[in-house]
Amino acid sequence: MPGIVKVAAVIVAAAVLSAPAAASPVQQGKGLFGEYCISCHGANGEGVHPSSSHRGYGPSLRGVGALAADFYLRTGYMPLRHLGRQPRRSRVLFSEPQIRALVAYVASLKKGPPVPKPQPERGNLSEGLALFTDHCAGCHQVVAQGGVVSGALPPPLENATDVQIAEAVRIGPYVMPRFSPKAISDRQLDSIVRYVDYTKHADNRGGWALGDIGPVPEGLVTWFIAAAVLVALCVIIGERIRRE
Repeated sequence: MPGIVKVAAVIVAAAVLSAPAAASPVQQGKGLFGEYCISCHGANGEGVHPSSSHRGYGPSLRGVGALAADFYLRTGYMPLRHLGRQPRRSRVLFSEPQIRALVAYVASLKKGPPVPKPQPERGNLSEGLALFTDHCAGCHQVVAQGGVVSGALPPPLENATDVQIAEAVRIGPYVMPRFSPKAISDRQLDSIVRYVDYTKHADNRGGWALGDIGPVPEGLVTWFIAAAVLVALCVIIGERIRRE
């Protein structure tokens, strides 16, 4: 009996040793990268030049770190559906484990910045408003509802998470400028994130906000309504004068 137990133990140990080890996140990410990203970003993330024979082209990912990969994948910006067009927030194509694997692989290509960890609870709401007005409102409007600039449509920020807001500030996606920690410190970034979170559920003190699209369009709507009322009054008064 002891001999049988010993033989069984040897067989189990041999089976465990011969079993293939589970692939690491980096290895899993490399496989996903080869399936979804290689045509535009190259075999080793070195990028593809527009003049090459590839069907797509994209920038090098070496050195972008986990920061850029996490942002573009979690917002649905990548994979890019239409080459040459502005990436737009859309349905995320990957599961959470797949995203973590792809981020790990891109981060392994070359040392780069990690995913930020904003803490908006440490920020100051008034400071966030001032900073957002100075750096962001020109494109996104002061209430973060998006806007229009030459060659791009700055998106509304209502669906952006705290991490995605911080990532966008550090990356500068598409035509958005990139802000380094020297331009906007991490503490100031906490305040900006806190203010953007506030705009999602702003304290509306009353009035006809028209979706908080801004004072200029709201004022124009008021003038259009007033003009229509004045024309109607003129018509009514004119009809009464004619009858008399």
